[in-house]
Amino acid sequence: MTRVKICGITNWADAKVCVDEGASAIGLNFYAASPRSVSPAAAWEIVRRLPPLVEAIGVFVNWQPEAVSSLARALRLHGAQLHGDESANDMETLAGQMTVIKAVQVKSGFRPESLKKFSAASAILLDGFRQGLRGGTGVAVDWKLAARCTSDANIILAGGLTPENVAEAISFARPYAVDVASGVESKPGKKDARLVRAFMSVVSATDSLAEMNATL
Repeated sequence: MTRVKICGITNWADAKVCVDEGASAIGLNFYAASPRSVSPAAAWEIVRRLPPLVEAIGVFVNWQPEAVSSLARALRLHGAQLHGDESANDMETLAGQMTVIKAVQVKSGFRPESLKKFSAASAILLDGFRQGLRGGTGVAVDWKLAARCTSDANIILAGGLTPENVAEAISFARPYAVDVASGVESKPGKKDARLVRAFMSVVSATDSLAEMNATL
């Protein structure tokens, strides 16, 4: 089953839509420069209402490990997604305390073997690259290139995913999970229930088709 994380959640109404449609996780962005950023207080109002088995992942850019750990404990986050230039040591420190997802922007010249230095992470999120942005770029990753990374790590595929292309992305890349933000929004930070529903439906149908083909 391809898991789905819906990132850039800014309010409980949007979180509830994602939960009701079957998302495995939501992303709460603590990067102040992002149009999808939330305050710790707003994040808590979302996290405290989440049902069991739906994970809340905090998104951080270049925070000190102690600060990430402190906020994660206070908000009862399930894990941290590191979207900056965090050192391997900082990542390993946090990985000893919680689930860590390391986000990597796939730029020109990217090589799958470069991910080995992030072996302490529970998963690697591959995101599209756009100069000056740390995420939510809307730029697709080369899915065939992403497929070459799945043998060595749990790959979360992000970057420009929408209800229209996620089936093809999953078929090419075979990721552990997919991550979507702008592809299910009416505007930055506001999810569109119709798009969320369509995205989840396509992921489910793609998985069902793959399972059926595997038994033939």
